[in-house]
Amino acid sequence: MPRTVDLLVIGGGINGTGIARDAAGRGLDVLLCEQDDLAAHTSSASTKLIHGGLRYLEHRDFRLVRQSLRERAILLRNAPHIIWPMRFVLPHHAGLRPWWIIRLGLFLYDHLGGSGPLPPCASIDLGRHASGGALQGRYRRAFEYSDCWVQDSRLVVLNARDAHARGAQIRTRTACVSLAADGSSWTAALADRESGARFSVTARGVVNAGGPWVGRIRSLAGGAEAQRRVRLVRGSHIVVRKLFDHAHPYIFQTGDGRVLFAIPYEEDYTLLGTTDVEFEAAPGRAEITQQEVDYICAAANDYFETPVAPRDVVWSYSGIRPLFDDHAENASGVTRDYVLHLDPAPAPMLSVYGGKITTYRRLAERAIDMLAGTLRVSGSRWTADAPLPGGDVPNADIGEFTARCAARYSWLPEPLLRHSIRHYGTEIHALLAGRSNVEDLGEHFGAGLYAAEVAYLVEHEWARTAEDILWRRTRKGLGVSADGAERLRQYLQARYGER
Repeated sequence: MPRTVDLLVIGGGINGTGIARDAAGRGLDVLLCEQDDLAAHTSSASTKLIHGGLRYLEHRDFRLVRQSLRERAILLRNAPHIIWPMRFVLPHHAGLRPWWIIRLGLFLYDHLGGSGPLPPCASIDLGRHASGGALQGRYRRAFEYSDCWVQDSRLVVLNARDAHARGAQIRTRTACVSLAADGSSWTAALADRESGARFSVTARGVVNAGGPWVGRIRSLAGGAEAQRRVRLVRGSHIVVRKLFDHAHPYIFQTGDGRVLFAIPYEEDYTLLGTTDVEFEAAPGRAEITQQEVDYICAAANDYFETPVAPRDVVWSYSGIRPLFDDHAENASGVTRDYVLHLDPAPAPMLSVYGGKITTYRRLAERAIDMLAGTLRVSGSRWTADAPLPGGDVPNADIGEFTARCAARYSWLPEPLLRHSIRHYGTEIHALLAGRSNVEDLGEHFGAGLYAAEVAYLVEHEWARTAEDILWRRTRKGLGVSADGAERLRQYLQARYGER
């Protein structure tokens, strides 16, 4: 007999896990299936920002900016361990936008979201500011403004964890291979991609949060026309050895009207990106092109004193943004706002188009509101005031919490303490339970990755492979050697039977 649930969510990215969490918290019986790992694609390939979208002001998308800024404050409060404020530096480029236009835009940016916890923008003298030393001497003036950094793939995992804690079933590496309406409900065939086993699920409603695959999933239900609603845009980033020794990220204006971010990354690196390129190939095969690498390097070299060359790239990644096709002339102008399309008959299916990581919580809230009538949702909205796992830091004061943990775990090296808090928050206590020295953490695979953390990720966060651990649950892949990665694979195989 097929299992019966209230809601089947297809897609384990930020939108799918956010919707599953919201639905489970409102009393629905939820099953989420993801064909690969959580955050395996678009949701782990962002610029890692929780932000209002400063450049969206130029497209007069004030509603999106306002909503994003309000969500920024909510997410910062509920996940202070994986989201934290940064002061961005925007140098004035005399050949591009006038000084007064930038100042006006930043004034709007400060005020569109209402009062919040972050300091407002300010003018700075690059000759005196710490950020000026890395830039070419022709840049003398800049603005400084606030936005937030996020551990993007961890945000996905924590939403999945909270959904699971509230009763949702999370099935990774499980694909939806068929979907058919059966009266007022759906019957879905799901396939475990590792074992090959298949099973059926009957659901009163379906959420199609397939990201770049949203059109393909919709076509399983006979909705091939939905393919035309999606515009796939590739965004690519490169990582190089750190280009500056201060904590301020940069946002650079470019000659083509876009912006380039240069952000401190994983202690020893700088993240540079992003691009906007129309994409028409298979979504799972997104890779950066040499043209994109050259573009990013050229944009950075218009500002930095020390040039960046393609040979400096130590890692790169690309993601496919499944944007709603609003028929904008070029990829950069396509709206980043989300569109939710509900097909109420013969059985309810809600498809998610577009969206940005900052507004995922609001998107999820709206999605369940739209389904509430047909699914008989009993609970009310709740996620705005609910910390994510590990986010229940007293007063959201991560500095004070870090000081207390440093005293409690005085044996833990400072870089490892910082990593543990910034990934697990208050769950550091579960991670380190019963351990009193570094030797208790077990085998060391390199870059501060120990067997104790590996076990935690496998047992609590659906990690199965070395790639899951090195590149999504953490970013230790940047520092772990090939030998360390192979030892990790062997460890997983021996202990858990995983690859």
